[in-house]
Amino acid sequence: MLRYYSLLKKLTLREIKARYKQSFLGFFWIILNPLFQMIIMSFIFSKIMKMTGIGVPYPIYLYAGLLPWLFFANSIASAMGALTNNSSLIKKIYFPREILILSTLLAKVFDFSLAIIIFVLLMIFFKIPFTFYMLFFLPIFLLQFIFTYGLSLLLSALNLFYRDIQYLFDLIMTLWFYVTPVIYSTEFFPAEYRYIFKINPMSVFINAYRQVLFNGTYPNWESLGIGFFISMGLYLIAYKVFKKLEGMFADVV
Repeated sequence: MLRYYSLLKKLTLREIKARYKQSFLGFFWIILNPLFQMIIMSFIFSKIMKMTGIGVPYPIYLYAGLLPWLFFANSIASAMGALTNNSSLIKKIYFPREILILSTLLAKVFDFSLAIIIFVLLMIFFKIPFTFYMLFFLPIFLLQFIFTYGLSLLLSALNLFYRDIQYLFDLIMTLWFYVTPVIYSTEFFPAEYRYIFKINPMSVFINAYRQVLFNGTYPNWESLGIGFFISMGLYLIAYKVFKKLEGMFADVV
Protein backbone atom coordinates (compact mmCIF):
# COMPACT_ATOMS: atom_id res chain seq x y z
CA MET A 1 0.00 0.00 0.00
CA LEU A 2 2.92 2.35 0.67
CA ARG A 3 4.18 1.70 -2.84
CA TYR A 4 0.79 2.62 -4.33
CA TYR A 5 -0.01 5.39 -1.86
CA SER A 6 -0.17 8.04 -4.60
CA LEU A 7 -2.69 6.02 -6.60
CA LEU A 8 -4.76 5.32 -3.48
CA LYS A 9 -4.84 9.03 -2.68
CA LYS A 10 -5.91 10.01 -6.20
CA LEU A 11 -8.65 7.38 -6.36
CA THR A 12 -9.99 8.43 -2.96
CA LEU A 13 -10.09 12.11 -3.92
CA ARG A 14 -11.71 11.23 -7.24
CA GLU A 15 -14.39 9.26 -5.40
CA ILE A 16 -15.11 12.17 -3.04
CA LYS A 17 -15.22 14.83 -5.77
CA ALA A 18 -17.22 12.80 -8.29
CA ARG A 19 -20.01 12.09 -5.83
CA TYR A 20 -20.86 15.75 -5.28
CA LYS A 21 -19.85 17.22 -8.63
CA GLN A 22 -22.46 19.65 -10.03
CA SER A 23 -24.38 19.44 -6.77
CA PHE A 24 -25.67 22.73 -5.38
CA LEU A 25 -25.31 21.76 -1.73
CA GLY A 26 -22.22 19.64 -2.37
CA PHE A 27 -20.66 18.27 0.80
CA PHE A 28 -23.58 19.47 2.91
CA TRP A 29 -25.46 16.36 1.74
CA ILE A 30 -23.03 14.32 3.84
CA ILE A 31 -24.38 16.04 6.94
CA LEU A 32 -27.98 16.54 5.84
CA ASN A 33 -28.71 12.92 4.95
CA PRO A 34 -28.09 11.33 8.39
CA LEU A 35 -29.38 14.44 10.17
CA PHE A 36 -32.81 14.31 8.49
CA GLN A 37 -33.03 10.55 8.98
CA MET A 38 -32.33 11.11 12.67
CA ILE A 39 -35.00 13.84 12.93
CA ILE A 40 -37.68 11.72 11.25
CA MET A 41 -36.88 8.54 13.18
CA SER A 42 -36.64 10.46 16.46
CA PHE A 43 -40.12 11.87 15.96
CA ILE A 44 -41.60 8.47 15.12
CA PHE A 45 -39.94 6.43 17.86
CA SER A 46 -39.77 8.97 20.69
CA LYS A 47 -43.03 10.85 20.16
CA ILE A 48 -45.31 8.26 18.59
CA MET A 49 -43.92 4.92 19.84
CA LYS A 50 -42.65 6.42 23.13
CA MET A 51 -39.13 4.96 23.13
CA THR A 52 -37.86 5.74 26.63
CA GLY A 53 -35.61 4.42 29.37
CA ILE A 54 -32.30 4.69 27.50
CA GLY A 55 -30.63 7.21 29.82
CA VAL A 56 -29.94 9.96 27.27
CA PRO A 57 -32.14 11.99 24.90
CA TYR A 58 -33.37 9.69 22.15
CA PRO A 59 -32.20 11.84 19.17
CA ILE A 60 -28.52 11.62 20.12
CA TYR A 61 -28.90 7.97 21.14
CA LEU A 62 -30.32 7.23 17.69
CA TYR A 63 -27.65 9.30 15.94
CA ALA A 64 -24.88 7.35 17.70
CA GLY A 65 -26.25 4.17 16.13
CA LEU A 66 -27.27 5.63 12.80
CA LEU A 67 -23.87 7.06 11.86
CA PRO A 68 -21.86 3.82 12.09
CA TRP A 69 -24.67 1.90 10.41
CA LEU A 70 -24.83 4.34 7.47
CA PHE A 71 -21.05 4.17 7.13
CA PHE A 72 -21.26 0.38 6.98
CA ALA A 73 -24.24 0.18 4.60
CA ASN A 74 -23.03 2.92 2.24
CA SER A 75 -19.50 1.50 2.16
CA ILE A 76 -20.74 -1.97 1.22
CA ALA A 77 -23.10 -0.58 -1.45
CA SER A 78 -20.33 1.48 -3.07
CA ALA A 79 -17.63 -1.18 -2.77
CA MET A 80 -19.72 -3.84 -4.50
CA GLY A 81 -19.63 -1.80 -7.70
CA ALA A 82 -16.06 -0.55 -7.36
CA LEU A 83 -14.56 -3.19 -9.67
CA THR A 84 -17.23 -3.01 -12.38
CA ASN A 85 -17.18 0.79 -12.35
CA ASN A 86 -13.42 0.82 -12.94
CA SER A 87 -13.32 -1.86 -15.63
CA SER A 88 -11.30 0.26 -18.06
CA LEU A 89 -8.65 0.91 -15.42
CA ILE A 90 -8.44 -2.79 -14.52
CA LYS A 91 -7.93 -3.79 -18.15
CA LYS A 92 -5.23 -1.20 -18.90
CA ILE A 93 -2.70 -1.32 -16.08
CA TYR A 94 -1.69 -3.54 -13.20
CA PHE A 95 -2.02 -2.47 -9.58
CA PRO A 96 -3.39 -4.26 -6.51
CA ARG A 97 -7.14 -4.28 -7.18
CA GLU A 98 -7.94 -4.03 -3.49
CA ILE A 99 -6.90 -0.37 -3.76
CA LEU A 100 -10.19 0.28 -5.59
CA ILE A 101 -12.11 -1.10 -2.62
CA LEU A 102 -9.98 0.67 -0.05
CA SER A 103 -10.28 4.04 -1.80
CA THR A 104 -14.07 3.68 -1.80
CA LEU A 105 -14.09 3.01 1.94
CA LEU A 106 -11.72 5.89 2.67
CA ALA A 107 -14.08 8.23 0.83
CA LYS A 108 -16.84 7.01 3.16
CA VAL A 109 -14.56 7.66 6.14
CA PHE A 110 -14.40 11.27 4.94
CA ASP A 111 -18.21 11.39 4.91
CA PHE A 112 -18.33 9.83 8.38
CA SER A 113 -15.84 12.37 9.75
CA LEU A 114 -17.93 15.32 8.55
CA ALA A 115 -21.13 13.82 9.96
CA ILE A 116 -19.41 13.51 13.35
CA ILE A 117 -19.37 17.33 13.52
CA ILE A 118 -23.15 17.29 13.96
CA PHE A 119 -22.82 14.60 16.60
CA VAL A 120 -20.38 16.73 18.62
CA LEU A 121 -22.80 19.67 18.38
CA LEU A 122 -25.61 17.43 19.62
CA MET A 123 -23.42 16.34 22.54
CA ILE A 124 -22.99 19.99 23.49
CA PHE A 125 -26.68 20.80 22.95
CA PHE A 126 -27.91 17.91 25.11
CA LYS A 127 -25.16 18.57 27.70
CA ILE A 128 -23.59 15.12 27.43
CA PRO A 129 -20.26 15.28 29.34
CA PHE A 130 -17.05 14.53 27.48
CA THR A 131 -15.07 11.80 29.25
CA PHE A 132 -11.83 9.85 28.93
CA TYR A 133 -13.73 6.78 27.76
CA MET A 134 -14.70 8.54 24.54
CA LEU A 135 -11.11 7.97 23.34
CA PHE A 136 -12.08 4.33 22.76
CA PHE A 137 -14.29 5.56 19.92
CA LEU A 138 -11.30 5.45 17.52
CA PRO A 139 -10.19 1.83 18.13
CA ILE A 140 -13.82 0.70 17.94
CA PHE A 141 -14.16 2.46 14.60
CA LEU A 142 -10.89 0.90 13.39
CA LEU A 143 -12.30 -2.52 14.22
CA GLN A 144 -15.52 -1.71 12.37
CA PHE A 145 -13.47 -0.50 9.40
CA ILE A 146 -11.59 -3.83 9.23
CA PHE A 147 -14.88 -5.74 9.32
CA THR A 148 -16.37 -3.51 6.60
CA TYR A 149 -13.23 -3.75 4.46
CA GLY A 150 -13.16 -7.54 4.68
CA LEU A 151 -16.83 -7.89 3.74
CA SER A 152 -16.35 -5.34 0.92
CA LEU A 153 -13.42 -7.29 -0.54
CA LEU A 154 -15.39 -10.53 -0.51
CA LEU A 155 -18.62 -9.14 -1.95
CA SER A 156 -16.97 -6.98 -4.63
CA ALA A 157 -15.03 -9.98 -5.96
CA LEU A 158 -18.02 -12.35 -5.90
CA ASN A 159 -20.25 -9.72 -7.47
CA LEU A 160 -18.09 -9.76 -10.60
CA PHE A 161 -18.85 -13.43 -11.19
CA TYR A 162 -22.38 -13.60 -9.78
CA ARG A 163 -24.27 -10.35 -10.29
CA ASP A 164 -27.19 -11.58 -8.20
CA ILE A 165 -24.98 -11.10 -5.14
CA GLN A 166 -25.72 -7.37 -5.15
CA TYR A 167 -29.51 -7.82 -5.16
CA LEU A 168 -29.38 -10.59 -2.58
CA PHE A 169 -27.28 -8.50 -0.24
CA ASP A 170 -29.66 -5.55 -0.55
CA LEU A 171 -32.30 -7.81 1.00
CA ILE A 172 -29.87 -9.05 3.65
CA MET A 173 -28.95 -5.48 4.59
CA THR A 174 -32.62 -4.64 5.17
CA LEU A 175 -33.01 -7.61 7.51
CA TRP A 176 -29.63 -6.90 9.14
CA PHE A 177 -30.72 -3.37 10.02
CA TYR A 178 -33.64 -4.63 12.11
CA VAL A 179 -31.53 -7.13 14.09
CA THR A 180 -29.00 -4.40 14.87
CA PRO A 181 -29.77 -1.99 17.75
CA VAL A 182 -29.75 1.19 15.68
CA ILE A 183 -33.22 2.46 16.58
CA TYR A 184 -33.62 0.58 19.85
CA SER A 185 -31.65 -0.65 22.84
CA THR A 186 -30.74 -4.32 23.27
CA GLU A 187 -32.58 -4.23 26.61
CA PHE A 188 -35.88 -4.02 24.71
CA PHE A 189 -35.32 -7.56 23.40
CA PRO A 190 -36.32 -10.61 25.49
CA ALA A 191 -33.27 -12.01 27.30
CA GLU A 192 -33.43 -15.38 25.52
CA TYR A 193 -32.88 -13.69 22.13
CA ARG A 194 -30.07 -11.32 23.09
CA TYR A 195 -27.39 -13.78 21.98
CA ILE A 196 -28.12 -12.47 18.46
CA PHE A 197 -26.40 -9.21 19.38
CA LYS A 198 -23.23 -10.99 20.51
CA ILE A 199 -22.71 -12.75 17.18
CA ASN A 200 -23.72 -9.71 15.12
CA PRO A 201 -20.56 -7.55 14.74
CA MET A 202 -22.54 -4.41 13.92
CA SER A 203 -24.49 -4.81 17.17
CA VAL A 204 -21.20 -5.21 19.05
CA PHE A 205 -19.76 -2.03 17.52
CA ILE A 206 -22.86 0.13 18.01
CA ASN A 207 -23.30 -0.99 21.61
CA ALA A 208 -19.61 -0.29 22.24
CA TYR A 209 -19.93 3.21 20.78
CA ARG A 210 -22.86 3.98 23.06
CA GLN A 211 -21.12 2.57 26.13
CA VAL A 212 -18.03 4.77 25.76
CA LEU A 213 -19.97 7.84 24.64
CA PHE A 214 -22.93 7.86 27.02
CA ASN A 215 -22.32 5.44 29.90
CA GLY A 216 -18.85 6.67 30.84
CA THR A 217 -17.50 3.10 30.97
CA TYR A 218 -15.18 0.81 29.09
CA PRO A 219 -16.78 -1.18 26.26
CA ASN A 220 -17.85 -4.75 26.93
CA TRP A 221 -14.52 -6.49 26.36
CA GLU A 222 -16.07 -9.93 25.89
CA SER A 223 -18.40 -8.74 23.13
CA LEU A 224 -15.70 -6.59 21.57
CA GLY A 225 -13.34 -9.59 21.64
CA ILE A 226 -15.89 -11.60 19.66
CA GLY A 227 -16.19 -8.69 17.24
CA PHE A 228 -12.41 -8.58 16.91
CA PHE A 229 -12.04 -12.25 16.01
CA ILE A 230 -14.98 -12.14 13.57
CA SER A 231 -13.56 -9.02 11.90
CA MET A 232 -10.00 -10.32 11.60
CA GLY A 233 -11.15 -13.78 10.52
CA LEU A 234 -13.44 -12.31 7.87
CA TYR A 235 -10.72 -9.98 6.60
CA LEU A 236 -8.11 -12.75 6.27
CA ILE A 237 -10.51 -15.08 4.46
CA ALA A 238 -11.84 -12.29 2.22
CA TYR A 239 -8.35 -11.09 1.30
CA LYS A 240 -7.28 -14.63 0.37
CA VAL A 241 -10.37 -15.14 -1.81
CA PHE A 242 -9.95 -11.71 -3.40
CA LYS A 243 -6.31 -12.32 -4.35
CA LYS A 244 -7.13 -15.79 -5.67
CA LEU A 245 -9.79 -14.37 -8.01
CA GLU A 246 -7.87 -11.20 -8.89
CA GLY A 247 -6.16 -12.74 -11.93
CA MET A 248 -9.56 -13.28 -13.58
CA PHE A 249 -10.95 -9.80 -12.98
CA ALA A 250 -9.83 -8.39 -16.33
CA ASP A 251 -11.56 -11.25 -18.18
CA VAL A 252 -14.96 -10.91 -16.55
CA VAL A 253 -15.16 -7.22 -15.70
